[in-house]
Amino acid sequence: MLKDYIFKILKENIIEILPEMPEEKIRLEESLRELGANSVDRMDIVVKTMEAIGIKISMVETAQAANIGELVDLFYEKKRLAG
Repeated sequence: MLKDYIFKILKENIIEILPEMPEEKIRLEESLRELGANSVDRMDIVVKTMEAIGIKISMVETAQAANIGELVDLFYEKKRLAG
């Protein structure tokens, strides 16, 4: 599974949870908080993305990602290790 694919899924989930968010504002260097996602929104986005790519990670671990790019890297690494 490629990082681009994970980013695409994450972006789709961000738009679903934050429908007012223009797609062009969703960039790897932005954080979900900077995009206006509250804590419940962030949890929903992360959980939906993990379900879509078939991984499980603790919310504590995902909270350590400083931005969307780090979240994509984390998901990619967990998926790669899971086989």
